[in-house]
Parts: sequence; structure tokens; C-alpha cells
Amino acid sequence: MFSRLAVVPHPPLLVPELVSGAVPEAEQVRAECLAAARDLAAHAPDWVAVGVHPSGPRTLDGVAGTFAGFGVDVRVALTEDTADTADTGKAVDPDLPLPALVAGWLRQRAGARRVRVHLVPPDLPPAECLALGARLADEARPGQALLVLGDGSHRHGELAVGRPDERAGAFDEDVRRALAAADVDALRALDPDLAAELGADGRAAWQVAAGVPGAWRCARSAFLAPFGVGYHCAVWEA
Repeated sequence: MFSRLAVVPHPPLLVPELVSGAVPEAEQVRAECLAAARDLAAHAPDWVAVGVHPSGPRTLDGVAGTFAGFGVDVRVALTEDTADTADTGKAVDPDLPLPALVAGWLRQRAGARRVRVHLVPPDLPPAECLALGARLADEARPGQALLVLGDGSHRHGELAVGRPDERAGAFDEDVRRALAAADVDALRALDPDLAAELGADGRAAWQVAAGVPGAWRCARSAFLAPFGVGYHCAVWEA
């Protein structure tokens, strides 16, 4: 069972080297994510992570990767024992998916020991998301916590990716309220079709979290929407 979980987004802008100059909006998102990750690491050195990527379902463990595909060769590792590998450039996966890269970067910055990343496809049905959450909780060992990576809608306002959608605000407000209240029923009720139309791939990861049993309460939460994308951060404790 997990006694703590953190929800964070996974934009490349979290990594300072990938952002040109001081960008206050990026710094604010980064600060919220690092605060959540450090809270998680303070309670558990080993993490299980869930992220969303078209290559899922698959699991990544004990590997290293690089943000070179996003412009700068910043190297990360999912475990401490592969950190030297990342630094020396040996056995670095150049195609490690973004959620895994961010999970590794947060692990290193927060001082956690290990993160095993489960990738799920963005169209994973809610029932399968909930079942995965229950299974991960059942398999969890003492001293493990859950890291949930996913972005909200990318259709907020004039900076939206593609075209803005007036439904984006209400959708991400529902997610914000659910995370702030640790309301698993509200997360379970998220419409996967609407989420897909709004580009909110985080829906699948959030519904995996909703399948994790526990008498949850929210210890901290935040919502930011710079650059037309909704970013949710939260920490739950049982």
C-alpha cells in the first residue's frame, strides 16, 4: 500500500537548462513540482511512477536518459546506481519518453533513491486505469510512494496549442478541485473523450491514482496554466 502520493506535470520547462533566460512562469511551475517531489522523497526513498505516453503500457526501471531531444543534453537516471552511467554517457537511452525523463530528473533533484516508471497510453479506459492503481498499491513495498505525472488541457486561452477551447477552464477546475479535496470519485468521473479533445493526457494517470485505495487527504495543491497548458500539483497523504 502507498501512504503518500504526489501529482505533478511533466513539461520540459521544468529543467532550467531547457529554458532560455529567467522565465517567471516556468520557475513557478518548477518550484511547485520540486516541492511536491521533495515532500515525497522525505517520506519515501523509493518511488513508483505512473506517466502517460503512446508507447505504453510498459515499465521502465534502472535506465538512464537525456533531454537532448528537447534541446540540451541534460542526463538523468531512474536509480542512483545508474546515475554514473548517465554522467559518463554509457547506456543512455536517447529516446526515453518525457514522463520518465521528468521522473528521473525529479528523483535526482529531490534526493530519492529509485523510481520505477509505468507508462500507460493516453486512451487507457477508466476501468483499466483504476485496476492498475489498485494493483500497484497491492504490489507496493514498505518505503515506497507513488508519483503521478500528467498534464492538463493545452487549450487554455490565446496561448493554447492549436485552438483555444472554452471548456478547458471548467475541465481543469474540476481536476483542481478533485485533487485539492483528494476526491477519488471526482477523478474517476472524468470523461476520457472530453479529456482527449482538450489534450489533457494526464487524465489516464489521474485515474490510476483514483484507483489507489486509502483514506486520502490533500496536504498541498496548486494549479498553474502558463503558456496555454494546465499544470496540476498535489500531495496526498493517507
